[in-house]
Amino acid sequence: MADTVRELSESPESTTVVVIGAGPAGLTVANLLRRSGIDCVVLERQTREYVAQRQRAGIVETRAVRMFDSWGLADRVLGGVPHDGILELRVDGETHLVNDYDGSEGPTARLCPQQMLVQKLTAAYLEDGGDLRFEAADVSLHDLTDDRPTVRYRTADGGLRAITCSFVAGCDGDHGISRTAVPDGALTPYAFDHGIGWLTVMADAPPPAHPLLAVSPQGFAAHFPRGPYASRYYLQCPPDDRPDAWSDARVWDALRTRLGDPALVSGPITDREIFRLRSLVHDPMQYGRLFLVGDAAHIVSPMGGKGMNLALYDADLLARAVRDAVHDGDDTALRSYSQRCLRRVWSDQEFSQWMTRMLHDAGDATNSGPFHRSLARARLDRLFTSPGAAGAFSELMTGMDFGEDAGPQPR
Repeated sequence: MADTVRELSESPESTTVVVIGAGPAGLTVANLLRRSGIDCVVLERQTREYVAQRQRAGIVETRAVRMFDSWGLADRVLGGVPHDGILELRVDGETHLVNDYDGSEGPTARLCPQQMLVQKLTAAYLEDGGDLRFEAADVSLHDLTDDRPTVRYRTADGGLRAITCSFVAGCDGDHGISRTAVPDGALTPYAFDHGIGWLTVMADAPPPAHPLLAVSPQGFAAHFPRGPYASRYYLQCPPDDRPDAWSDARVWDALRTRLGDPALVSGPITDREIFRLRSLVHDPMQYGRLFLVGDAAHIVSPMGGKGMNLALYDADLLARAVRDAVHDGDDTALRSYSQRCLRRVWSDQEFSQWMTRMLHDAGDATNSGPFHRSLARARLDRLFTSPGAAGAFSELMTGMDFGEDAGPQPR
């Protein structure tokens, strides 16, 4: 124990921000801090190869694209192809095209899988001289309410390290260590279980012309592009279902039925898993010098594609708040960070909840019952026939503009 204490005390490091986690949230924080001339260290417990291949969300919505553009990073970090704004809602086999373009000026959404965004964010950060440390084990946070917190971790070769800093950005997701470092009772969790499961399937099969969401009496289904020759599919199922209960033949039969496409082209299935739709919000999103970002603070139903985009907005607000504090001595934005983030978080939670219920209740009425099924069908009919309803939907899908002041341009 004495040797451990001596090693940590003899070679302490110092930086302004320690970022925990090298997913979209952490890497966005780190890149924006670099653009602001603020030093930081990113710690990630996994290997670079593992992080680069994690398959997750695939659409960077319009407001998030414009956020990256305002920092001069859009061309460097956003791969994929521009999203034409068309979303197909297929109800009992009948196609309805909904446009999520809200008429505003500027670049629009991009179909950009998470692993591509992470790879490009990683490359940009390292090219700009960023400090990114993979395989950082046993990370622990200390003295978070002091002026100079300490982050300790173990390197891949077993060495112990300690870093003092001014701020810690907890970007390590729902199961990371950042939120667990907050004392019990300091945060209030708001949790909701939707009672719905999804089987998610990755396959080497042709992508759809537009992101596709389908409603049928057999349940919800979806088909999204994940590259020029790959697709991700979703099938509603009981939340306690098992992936091995879904053979390849059962998956393709269910997709053809629910998508209303008997000629759907199949392909090799490369991955399948079942997850439970849930929502979770922690309030506040900060404790002392620790600021929670993305999934470390909130989980949202995947309907509407808001999870990753909320993380990007959190990262933007935090980076600008740290910039103000470091360069101008103004901690106003840091003190209001949680309040400002949660305004958008709750708005997107409400939208995702509305969309989840509409597209699931409108199909299989086993769980929802005939009354809620009829309500959901009425919502769909209004979306397809009312310009006002379609406009509100487009604004929310695009990423509602809360009038956040972008402040001075990055330094």
